[in-house]
Amino acid sequence: MTSPQKIKLTLSPEAERYVRRDAPADVRRMAARGALPLPPTELATVLFALSHDPDAEVKQTARESLEGLPESVAESVVTGDTHPAVLGYLAHAWKDDGDRMERLALNHATDDHTFAFLATLPHRRVVEIASQNQERLLRAPEIVDALGENPLTGRATIDRILSFLGVDRPEAEVVEETPIEEAADPEALTDEAAAEALRAFLGDDSSAFASELLEEIDGELDPEQQGNLYALVQQMNVMQKIKLARMGNKEARGLLVRDRNKLIATAAIRSPKMTDNEVEGYSRARNVSDDVLRTIAMNREWTRNYQVKLGLATNPKCPINQAVKFINFLQERDLRNVMKSKDVPSAVAMHARRLLQKKGKI
Repeated sequence: MTSPQKIKLTLSPEAERYVRRDAPADVRRMAARGALPLPPTELATVLFALSHDPDAEVKQTARESLEGLPESVAESVVTGDTHPAVLGYLAHAWKDDGDRMERLALNHATDDHTFAFLATLPHRRVVEIASQNQERLLRAPEIVDALGENPLTGRATIDRILSFLGVDRPEAEVVEETPIEEAADPEALTDEAAAEALRAFLGDDSSAFASELLEEIDGELDPEQQGNLYALVQQMNVMQKIKLARMGNKEARGLLVRDRNKLIATAAIRSPKMTDNEVEGYSRARNVSDDVLRTIAMNREWTRNYQVKLGLATNPKCPINQAVKFINFLQERDLRNVMKSKDVPSAVAMHARRLLQKKGKI
């Protein structure tokens, strides 16, 4: 178990006298109530320090005062040059307040650890702010990870982040939403940078793994090899996985396309190495996310393939609006199977029935 990290706070002499461990208990208790003639950021810092006081009463009172700061004071604290530890505490305490979380996300004093926490919250504006902060995305992979798992991270945001990282949307893929244009970044991911970064991660002693992840392999891997690759991939952070999704082979793509992080899964299905046979398989797969299936459904080249249309139309994980669209292209035999299927959503089965009725086949 790691010991708590020490936090160094800087206070004026006037404020410091309230938090010194040798200060009288009654002085610390009075200060914990928050009625102090101090600027907002310093008041919050004093209360934060007292929230770690060894005296239980002082600690509890200080926490209540800090979390209950008046709006005028709170505004100055979340937008000012407040200590990152204080902002981190308040991010958790006020996480349900979207307006305050937005101000914290815009505050340069907020550290990356807290910013990553903000990226997990169900506040759409905060997600937008986080996804557009390119400097932080490059510096802190945990922010990319958080955005990839946030339900509010939509298709446009995914496209924007992946484009910034060098994983562009294929020309054949139809745009559902209009992403915000971003300037190309010199540190964006290129094929060469991806391969170099992956090999650097694997190291010289892992050349066998590097080969098995980067080069196409004849035949299927045995269970032990698959287990080793899975364990290796799980050690990677989100940025390394996105790089591998671009440069990796079929086995690597097969692992990453099923990743719960939609940025990683989308990067994998958009890999320039993706084959038609793989797409057919993924269109039928029930262990991939609806984001992967939606990406397949939006690709005009892939959906020219009848087996891909059939896979999407009959996959219960496929978004209903996409599945219904492809029902219109199915042959009579497949329409009958869909109509009778207990696996597809009722709306899809009913649409298949209506098409057969319209054709006079039932």
